Amino acid sequence: MNPDNPLIVQSDRSIILEADHPRFEEVRDRLMLFAELEKSPEHIHMYRITALSLWNAGASGAEAEEILEFLDSASKYPVPPNIAKEITDAVTSYGRVELVSDEDGGIVLVADEEELLEHLGQLSHLEEFLLQEPEYENGLAVRPECRGQLKLALAKIGYPARDLAGYQEGKNLDVGLRDSLGDGSPFALRCYQQDAVDAFYAGGSAHGGSGVVVLPCGAGKTIVGMGALAAVGKQTLILTTNVTALRQWRRELLDKTTLTEDQVGEYSGEVKQIRPVTLSTYQMLTYRKSKMDDFEHFKLFFENPWGLIIYDEVHLLPAPVFRFTAEIQATRRIGLTATLIREDGKETEVFSLIGPRKYDVPWRSLEGGGWIANAECVEVRVELVPGLKEDYQLAGRRGKFRIASENPAKMEVIKNLIRRHATDHILVLGQYLDQLDLVAEALGAPLITGKTPQQTRDELYEGFRNGEIQTLVVSKVGNFAVDLPDANVAIQISGTFGSRQEEAQRLGRILRPKQDAGCAVFYSLVTRGSGIAASSREQEFAEKRQLFLTEQGYPYRIMEAEELVETVTEVEPEREKEGAQET
Repeated sequence: MNPDNPLIVQSDRSIILEADHPRFEEVRDRLMLFAELEKSPEHIHMYRITALSLWNAGASGAEAEEILEFLDSASKYPVPPNIAKEITDAVTSYGRVELVSDEDGGIVLVADEEELLEHLGQLSHLEEFLLQEPEYENGLAVRPECRGQLKLALAKIGYPARDLAGYQEGKNLDVGLRDSLGDGSPFALRCYQQDAVDAFYAGGSAHGGSGVVVLPCGAGKTIVGMGALAAVGKQTLILTTNVTALRQWRRELLDKTTLTEDQVGEYSGEVKQIRPVTLSTYQMLTYRKSKMDDFEHFKLFFENPWGLIIYDEVHLLPAPVFRFTAEIQATRRIGLTATLIREDGKETEVFSLIGPRKYDVPWRSLEGGGWIANAECVEVRVELVPGLKEDYQLAGRRGKFRIASENPAKMEVIKNLIRRHATDHILVLGQYLDQLDLVAEALGAPLITGKTPQQTRDELYEGFRNGEIQTLVVSKVGNFAVDLPDANVAIQISGTFGSRQEEAQRLGRILRPKQDAGCAVFYSLVTRGSGIAASSREQEFAEKRQLFLTEQGYPYRIMEAEELVETVTEVEPEREKEGAQET
């Protein structure tokens, strides 16, 4: 027992961490490897150990003894015996069953104990994934086309399989990374990017070739994908979130690899090119004329000799793509994401079908190394306008959230923030189109939504990049894969309920390193509960969204809108004084 330690481990798998403790950052970074943050009140953070978090720890090489030793060294009280056993069971369960290949290229399910293998062979819901012939003395024959479905079924009963059955090679592609870019500047993978590629590829062995790399936006996930492509050296299919992301990938490939224009194809609504490296979107692959029709573009998965599939923003993988991913387990695949959190709870599907987490690094560690920008996260609480308080009280839960999100009082706060950051590059991000229309009109700023034509989007993004546009108002389409390196202020005026995933993506829009090494600021405007309830529906969801920022180590400051007016009032005279001196 050591009361000076920062942790309390409880028998229900929850862990309490003191946020004010001197060892907080060190312990938090270790916890992130095998536990998930659930709540972050002012002075404590609450984590939970889950089977999936422990499987990922086991897949990354962590030992149960190592985890227990850490918990013992950081806990105030002895770790409950049941927790020690559950951690040991879960961590060691990964790899108790394996998929291997036989001499004829068939797939065999093996286990570390004969009794376990016999038990699995008797489960009726696994029968459809197994073959009666050939018979093996120490294994069960697997239907090759059911490799993915079997892995998912095994995970659901607590036996996540290590897949060592190998991969089809695909067609060779002579591709490498450039030593210098078009502007003559040198180019090479950063140390952590190379580590991520190495962790995924594992020298071409069966231990590598499938898995997920978790890196913050701005840390170069695209470059990791290109590093994987060069390491594998095979024809590659790259799946992205939208056409904007697709074309950014194309530019990056032509700039940083030895690929030529005629080797990189676009498969979208506008163009249907299939080339050695082909880029498409999830929306394209899941298109069908009606729910009764087939997905007419899924043939892209099967009709080409791909040696690698890259899933960009893998946390957004649509359900139909999971189904077809289960059928292509013989192809190497890498998922790239800023967060493994999925709002639909399908993290187990990502683990089973794309692969376990191969590489992860705390965001603040990259910030400390200067690889991503320093960031400050500020929640600005705004009073609901009096005229809407009665409507709010009478509305349902969803209605309350929308009224609070579209609170007209936010408009003045937005204007104050724009004045406060008059020389910065600002993104205003929101959920509701009517609200965004009003904000864009009030600011005299361009607006990008899902209805904005692709060419117009590209022109506006380019205008923002080159400094012609200083403030850009963007809907949810700006959450993903938009490369705006000079953006250093984000103002989130409304969001998708409690989506931690969206919080990660929006923060990522301003994390690319700045030329002046300046700090980025992420504002969230939230209607407070005073006068309408203890906390508004928007506040409740904001607390959930805040979890991601807290888990990554970002300080989260809360200020009242009135304080902001005071700070802007102080800043304005200083700017006027500086302007007079320049004159």
